Amino acid sequence: MSAVAVASAFGAMPAAAQNAPAPRSDATVAPADAAPAQAADTGSEIVVTGTLIRNPNLTSSSPVNVVGQQELSLRQSNVAEEVLRSLPGVVPSIGSSVNNGNGGSSFVDLRGLGPQRNLVLLNGSRLVPADFNGQVNLNIIPLALVERIDVLTGGATTTYGADAVSGVVNFVTRKDFKGVEVNASEQLAERGDGNVFRVDLTAGANLADGRGNVTLSLGYQKANPVYQGDRAISVAQIDSVSGKEAGSGTTVPIRLNLGDGNGTKQFNPASGTLDPTFALFNFNPYNVFQTPFERYSLYSTGRYEVKDGIEAYAEGLFSKTKVSTIIAPSGTFGLTYQIPYNNPYLPAAVRNAACAANGLNAAACAAAASSTAAPVIGQNTFGATLSRRFVEGGSRTSEYTTQLFQLRAGLRGDITDTINFDLSGSYGESENTSRSTGQGLFSRVQSALLANNTQSCANGASDCVPINLFGAAGSITPQMFAYLNIPTSSATKTSLATVRGVVSGDVGVAVPGANDAIGFAIGGEYRRYVAESSSDLSSQTPDEVLGAGAANPDSRGTYNVKEAFAELIAPLVQDKPFFHNLTLELGARYSDYSISGTNWTWKAGGNWEPTSWLKVRGNYQKAARAPNIGELFSPQVTGLDNFATDPCQGAAPVNNAQLRAICIAQGAPASSIGSIEAEPSAQPNNRTGGNLRLGVEKATTWTAGVVLNPTFVPGLTITADYYNIRVRDAISQPSFGDALNACFLTANNPGLNPNNPACTAIRRNPATGALFGTASAFVPLPYSNSGRIWTDGVDLTVNYRRDLNFAKLDLNFSGNWTHSSKFQATPVSVIRECVGYYSNSCGSPGAGINFRGSIQPEFSFNQRTTLSFSRIDLSLLWRYIGKMDYEPLAVQELLNDNNDDTDPPAQQFRHIKAAHYFDLATRFAATDNFDFTFTVTNLFDRKPPVVGNTIGSTSFNSGNTYPSTYDALGRRYAVGVKLKF
Repeated sequence: MSAVAVASAFGAMPAAAQNAPAPRSDATVAPADAAPAQAADTGSEIVVTGTLIRNPNLTSSSPVNVVGQQELSLRQSNVAEEVLRSLPGVVPSIGSSVNNGNGGSSFVDLRGLGPQRNLVLLNGSRLVPADFNGQVNLNIIPLALVERIDVLTGGATTTYGADAVSGVVNFVTRKDFKGVEVNASEQLAERGDGNVFRVDLTAGANLADGRGNVTLSLGYQKANPVYQGDRAISVAQIDSVSGKEAGSGTTVPIRLNLGDGNGTKQFNPASGTLDPTFALFNFNPYNVFQTPFERYSLYSTGRYEVKDGIEAYAEGLFSKTKVSTIIAPSGTFGLTYQIPYNNPYLPAAVRNAACAANGLNAAACAAAASSTAAPVIGQNTFGATLSRRFVEGGSRTSEYTTQLFQLRAGLRGDITDTINFDLSGSYGESENTSRSTGQGLFSRVQSALLANNTQSCANGASDCVPINLFGAAGSITPQMFAYLNIPTSSATKTSLATVRGVVSGDVGVAVPGANDAIGFAIGGEYRRYVAESSSDLSSQTPDEVLGAGAANPDSRGTYNVKEAFAELIAPLVQDKPFFHNLTLELGARYSDYSISGTNWTWKAGGNWEPTSWLKVRGNYQKAARAPNIGELFSPQVTGLDNFATDPCQGAAPVNNAQLRAICIAQGAPASSIGSIEAEPSAQPNNRTGGNLRLGVEKATTWTAGVVLNPTFVPGLTITADYYNIRVRDAISQPSFGDALNACFLTANNPGLNPNNPACTAIRRNPATGALFGTASAFVPLPYSNSGRIWTDGVDLTVNYRRDLNFAKLDLNFSGNWTHSSKFQATPVSVIRECVGYYSNSCGSPGAGINFRGSIQPEFSFNQRTTLSFSRIDLSLLWRYIGKMDYEPLAVQELLNDNNDDTDPPAQQFRHIKAAHYFDLATRFAATDNFDFTFTVTNLFDRKPPVVGNTIGSTSFNSGNTYPSTYDALGRRYAVGVKLKF
């Protein structure tokens, strides 16, 4: 089970002003969060994750695990992503610990299959996605009003439709809230940074003698950044291959390549000479381990019984969030510029080398230098690739503001005494706008370089200021940088409209031998998705916004789906010897996608309880996922990937004629052979885009497990479930390494054929031969239905509660063993096993470039021990992450790529020891209406592992570690208070 079912008994603690909804009787839930399942009052809502049958006496065969309100309180978590990413079986996705690659949203990734293969629901209903990929932004979830988080493992597409291949996360809010509750908390790292403040106000009241209820929750939260320069492990950027301090090749003083076959040199302002590279740029101190975050939220729900047995209800959610990313200063990043020979800031050594490279003798070079003629490209200019960091301009900052609203309204009630209906509609919109500063524009740098010795720009613009890129730090004045620094902006808008009708209940007839009647649900659903993006002209132009990674052209996509579904839960035998209960579960869903065609999914499962304390359960499903708008409609763009080496780099192509021919066939100039270099920050270019020919991917999922509630050990509950998920025709992209291996790997191409289509598809910088520096250089990573994914494992939970007379003891354990997680991007790609391994290629399969590189251990668990006294609770949470190793396949690929200069990581970075984290929480009930919670996270201040900065993806391998998996902030203190009346 992927969720930790933890929280302790707080018998003396006053309950919140609420009526808790009945949880599923087969859900794994800690004692403090449990309540007996019971029939609901007429008209009230029953939220049962995993089935649409609203009957609390009938349970689904799918394992569902619960994170309750008590656990949220003890952790003092501020956003849902923080809770979910620490749960066994969940792989970290984009969230608060991701800086470079964070677009203002947070996601969950169940089983490591990618955030697009699980659903996020609010009270059983879909939420408007945050982006083109159909993923829900967890930053919008109002945790103050969350009663519990249900995590369903295995497929659920029959119940909820496409996307629920790996499971469902369902946030269930508190119902019929009465009174007023104020929650406030403050969190601070021991080193004095990373402050997080949060306050929530919830109020609710019953109407008309209980015929209705209205609840309103308001919240505010603000989190401050934690800079990598303020932690010892990340002060300096470490190269994962050499083990030495390194950095970016876009640095200061400037590095430049004149295309003369001498490779890239660095200008030394002190000596006035062109030297081999002597100073790389340490970008770590500018980056952050915790992104700045601010949120305003409003959630309201209401219901009213308009007549006996008929109830109208509504739910509204509004959220405004601001997430800022802070990365190192911008620069020219190896782009090619034209420079006049008479540029006023051009050093003599650079001018002389440029003259030699372009065939100008000494006299002609001197004449060109002293000329006052205006620059004319191609006549009195030369081309050079420049790598100069704008340290004078400070950090690049992108602020992502997301405004979301979603409204849901419906009518539910009774058709007969045992059959009810629920008809609802919902509509939501999300708009994410970004504003970036500190980047600079290529065209303005070019204009500022086209200056002659009269100190004027060639374009004649009054605001143009000639720029000095050739001096030491400080040579770019504020006026120079101000001319370059034009803010850029973009916006992504999404909407989701849904109409759903369900008739459910029981048929009033039981199977002979059973007591409970057969339960059923039938219904239909219509959904329409729309997503569109727009950006300013600079953002749409390739290579124009410096350091932006990829152009952002305007795009739009839409599709709709019509579905019909049915479910059946039939008790077959009850209250018989060896058959305390035997239940069959069936379901089917027909889907008609406007672009991807039609598809059937179905499920079959059951529960067998030979005794009242033992249950055996199993479920088999045919699941599916339709391509999302991003996979269908995204325009072709060149962006940044992660890979530390290039098969064409260094001297290898000089001594290998076949390798040389391949490099030249890919567009490298012959003069660059022997001097091609890999991208110094391990961020070469890729090219990606949507594919309208994509079809539905198919999956089979099955779970089998046992639930033990032994009467001879009161208070003990044990659940163990095996899960198996296989996806064929998976919508996927090859990894960067896969694409290179298809061309260069000896095992694939013993002869190294320059005519191999896998080789000629790769394009190189026409000036330097590298895989970076211009949008025309890239490795293509197309979408296709060619992937395959397999994963399986076991979830185990153990909950034990005992009254010790002087205190109540709760022991709660939730663990995951992932046996395998394999991914094959295309039929000719390698089968990549990533459980327990990390590399640039390991991560969420087919999840898109930004999600590769996260960590999935073989073993992980959370264990909480809680002692509850009269008014005080002491609770210790033990979080365990199993050992990890660098992917052996990646080592072999680097050793077999025909290039002795492409080495695997250093030995000291190829292993990460198992990690143990302990969090201590104390809660004190001062009065019946006031309690106080103090939490220490990472009690023993365990340091994260150091593996260097080039061993994984930029999003997840940052600050020389993996901050989404391992705690990079250190010991933290949180104080929370709750007042209710």
